[in-house]
Formats: sequence, C-alpha cells, structure tokens
Amino acid sequence: MGQTITEKIFNLHIKGKKVKAGDFVYAKVDLALGNDVTAPIAIEEFEKLGINKVKDSSSIVLVPDHFTPAKDIRSAQQARALKDFALRYNVEHYYEIGRMGIEHALLPEQGLVLPGSLIIGADSHTCTYGALGAFSTGIGSTDLAACWATGCCWFKVPETIKFIYHGTRKKWVTGKDLILFTIGKVGVDGALYKAMEFSGHVIEKLPIDQRFTMANMAIEAGGKSGIIAPDRITLEYIKEHPYKGLSTKNKEKQPVLLSSDKDAEYAQVIEINVSEIEPQVAMPHLPSNTLGVSKLKKICIDQVVIGSCTNGRISDLRIAAKILKGKKIHKNVRCIIFPATQEIYLQALKEGLIEIFVKADAVVSTSTCGPCLGGHMGVLAKGERALATTNRNFVGRMGHPESEVYLSNPAVAAASAIAGQIIGPEQL
Repeated sequence: MGQTITEKIFNLHIKGKKVKAGDFVYAKVDLALGNDVTAPIAIEEFEKLGINKVKDSSSIVLVPDHFTPAKDIRSAQQARALKDFALRYNVEHYYEIGRMGIEHALLPEQGLVLPGSLIIGADSHTCTYGALGAFSTGIGSTDLAACWATGCCWFKVPETIKFIYHGTRKKWVTGKDLILFTIGKVGVDGALYKAMEFSGHVIEKLPIDQRFTMANMAIEAGGKSGIIAPDRITLEYIKEHPYKGLSTKNKEKQPVLLSSDKDAEYAQVIEINVSEIEPQVAMPHLPSNTLGVSKLKKICIDQVVIGSCTNGRISDLRIAAKILKGKKIHKNVRCIIFPATQEIYLQALKEGLIEIFVKADAVVSTSTCGPCLGGHMGVLAKGERALATTNRNFVGRMGHPESEVYLSNPAVAAASAIAGQIIGPEQL
C-alpha cells in the first residue's frame, strides 16, 4: 500500500519504521511558532523545566501579532514576555513591530517554510503552511514549551481526506469560496483530526495566495492540517522567498517535493465540481453555514474587514482596490483594511492601493490580527453586523456576543462595503 504526502513527511522526521495513519510518533520539528497570546504560557511552562537553554534557538519563531500594537497594559506585558525570551535565548526569528506581520502570512514571506517540513505553532491556523507542501498544525502552549526544550513533539499521524476539485471557476470565485463551500459540505467536524489534501486540476492552477487561504481554513472543518502537493507554482514562490535556514544543524536544507502515491489509502475521497460554485458567504455563527451570495436576502452591515491571515495578501488587496476604485464606502459602514505584513503594506503603497482605499473612505491599519479575534481595531457593539475576509464567525468572535459576523472573499467584502449590504461584485 502506498502512502499519502502526510505520511511521507512524518517518515522524514522520525527514526524507525515506515509510518501509517493512526501511529503515534515522536517527530523532529523544523519550526516551532508562538505569538503574543500563546507564547507567554509556553514561556512560563518552559521556565518550570529548570533548564537554561533551548534545543535550537534558530528553529523558534516568535511573532507578536494578536494584540499589537499593544492595546493595553496586559497586552504590552504579553508582548514584552516574547521579547525578553528572545533576548535571553538568542531567538533570531523574533519579529518586533515594524518588522513583523500576521504570523501565517509572515513566515512564508520571510522564507521560513519549505516543502516537506514539519511545523507546529501554538495557533490553530498554523495549518496555513500546508499550501507549500509542509505538514503544519496547531498545538497547545505546553507542547510548544516541550518542543523548545527537546526539538521534538508527539503526534498521532492523521488519516487523510482527499478533496478533488474539477470544473472551471466562475469570475470572482477564489480559494476562499472553494474552502467555504467545502466546509459547508462536510461541516465543522467533517474532517476531525484528518489531513485535508486539496488536489485536482483546479488546485493545480490556483495561485499560491489562494492556496494559503484554503490551507488556512482547514481547521474550520476540524482538520488537523491542510496540504497541497508542491508543484511549479510552489517552487516559483519559494524561489521568490528563499529559505533562510532555520536549523543551525541543517543550514543547507533543500525543499523535499513529495506527493501522495496513487495507491495511498484515504479515509475518504470527495469530488467537488467548482463550476457550480458562486462566491460564498458564511452566515452566523459557523463557517459551515454557507450560502451563495446571490441567494442572500437583504442583509445590512455596519462594518467590513478586509485582511487577516486568511485574506490579507497583496492579491487580496488588489481585488478590493479594483472594486473600490472611484467608489465610496456606504455612509453607514466603516471599512477597515489590514495588509497582512509590512512588505504587503509597502507593496500596496507603491501600487497606489492605499490611496484608493483612503479616497473610498476606508481605514488602513498596520498589520495585526486585531478584529479577527475581537481584540482591537474593530470590535463590534451589541447588535452590529460585520462582513469579514477572516476565518471564523463564532458567537462573540469579533466583539459583543449579540453581534454577528459573516465571512466572504475580498471581492464580496469590497462590493458590500459600497452597497451597505451583502452583495456580490457583479451586483454593483
């Protein structure tokens, strides 16, 4: 019996026999990520171990992005804990304000992810890096602390669900719509502790930014990871963002281009005809509560958020700017735009996108997770509705528990900001 790409990646990171789904393994980790919410807990647990060094400081990445720039004293203290830890243990990949970005957009951009890598992060959307053919998954803060000490982590090798996408995408249908449709089809627990392997000729043609979006939201179907076999598009991306050699013991590491065997065993194979998919909207209060945008009745909104680790890349901002150019945000709507990294912000500035946004009466923020988790920079009041390009719309996710969050792609978000209600761009 052949192996899936996920099983093959684990084979590269353990000693001993060939693994299969269901095995418990103690695997070497290439990259261990923490942010200003999760890393302070890991730091506390690490200090309890009573050791005076980390296993490999160059494999640790610390990104203060959730409550930064610090919104209050407590968030400032949390961010400070990361800085102190980085200084104490010589953590090279610590990203201070002004050099940082939203972690899951920042790491690939900085050349810290390679195909074939095994990556963990104390953040559930760590699964984003599967877009580059890595196995990446979210873990708890105590597991992160243990990995800092040992360089390894325990895993149960997940079974894989293979998703095959065929057909032709309609105009304005993006990776965000494919993953929202998929989550709507299988449910928020439809891929529980499974690797979601995205494949088919639609995926083979999908731009890398949209692949990141799909892998990012695998967790919203309960997935342990999302993954796409590396190909020409992957190689072009890592050529533009060269690997920076995380491990001090393996500075010359090369990408490992793996794919699933034809006779690999899958828990399930699901085929999806994308020709039937229009831009999707996830309605409150689950990412699986999806409907085509044309089927929505009039839903007025108070806020639009364009950005996040899901849809804050330069291609997302270009789409939003294309729709907003020469238009005005509806007088009853506030529109907040978050370039996902400093580099993306600068590129948007060079291309004139920031000017388009400001002239449309939108607000452009520094890179931060901010409103996505109801942290700051766009918290909702009681009874307010937001349409966001983020990844979650649970009760109280962006503020008051009696507020509502709808999810969409950037085109729908921009069009809706102009209309004051949720519509597709072709309806403008």
